[in-house]
Amino acid sequence: MVPTRQALFLAEERELDLVEVAPLATPPVCRIMDFGKFRFQQQKKDKDARKKQKTQTIKEMKMRPKIDVHDYNFKTKAIKDFLEDGHRVKVSVFFRGREMAFLDQGRVVLDRVAKDCEGLATVEMTPRMEGRFMRMMLAPVPQPKKASAPAAPKEPKELKEPKKDKAPSAEAPGRGVVEDRA
Repeated sequence: MVPTRQALFLAEERELDLVEVAPLATPPVCRIMDFGKFRFQQQKKDKDARKKQKTQTIKEMKMRPKIDVHDYNFKTKAIKDFLEDGHRVKVSVFFRGREMAFLDQGRVVLDRVAKDCEGLATVEMTPRMEGRFMRMMLAPVPQPKKASAPAAPKEPKELKEPKKDKAPSAEAPGRGVVEDRA
């Protein structure tokens, strides 16, 4: 522990800065350092941390209450791909006109999506109405990291003898044989 005046004198003597590291501690903790260099290194660490941070975007998939089987399968496959990539997915069913009277059909479609994506996702927000849309949010389940097993060494392929060019045969018509028709 050094008095403040003596610490300032030591910092000026070394041409460095006296930086307060822990102001809430009793007594406050200070460090003699080059503050410009410290700030640069701190910014560099923050930038690296942001690079390594995985951003999670929300993807949206829109459906209709009377969706065809092929369209449903195609869209659920896309939803599964989004979930495997680690994205959250908002699944929406859009109602038009008289379809608003049959909201249960939309709920059936969303429940079916949740059931089909059961191993890949958890239902973050249960189906609910928002205007003409019935929406549900799916969040990806953390996937266990795939352990890369060492691959078995490949056996060398047998060398094949190069194919020999065959001379054109006179039996095959049009293969280099000129017939004299005189």
